Amino acid sequence: MTTSTTAQSLPVLDEAGRAALFTEARTSNTFSPEPVTDETLRAVWDLAKWPPTAANTQPLRVVFVRTEAGKRRLLPLLSEGNRAKTEAAPAVAILAADLDFHEFVPRTFPARAEMKDSFEASGREGRAPMARFNSSLQAGYFLLAARAEGLATGPMAGFDADAVTAEFLPGGREQAILVVNLGHPGENPWFPRLPRLEEADVVRWA
Repeated sequence: MTTSTTAQSLPVLDEAGRAALFTEARTSNTFSPEPVTDETLRAVWDLAKWPPTAANTQPLRVVFVRTEAGKRRLLPLLSEGNRAKTEAAPAVAILAADLDFHEFVPRTFPARAEMKDSFEASGREGRAPMARFNSSLQAGYFLLAARAEGLATGPMAGFDADAVTAEFLPGGREQAILVVNLGHPGENPWFPRLPRLEEADVVRWA
């Protein structure tokens, strides 16, 4: 008896898709006043939620800062050099790691629902490395999703993470890991393209 296997081919992005997500992807330093709708922001998340995480744990949490009042709370917590561009951005996303992600395991990974108990026993300190790693992975997906929806992005690590967490994510369950400006590019939005490392500097074959 023989078993045949049908090979599956995944689609290949065309040049426009590759450019939007990778080769022409840039950090925007200015933003136009054109608004970003709630529907667009929801569409970003609806894309970003699909790529994989370890045991499908999905620890990333998002706070969209959309109002002037929200901006006033956020701006003093950013590095001084980041404040003007965040003030100009029509939307800002605070990305955070949920240290209690395990509570959703019976729903997100029902085949191994008992993993919830193991994660519970490890405590927040024990869960933190997995939460941070996978939420950082999801943050990359989030940036790609925003670009796929036609938005310029400005991810920033220059902020007081503890202060942003206390202001927008009180309670100790979630920790801010990245702040992302979102919108449409404004005047002179891109710095000159910086060089990338060559394959010989990065890739090894075994």
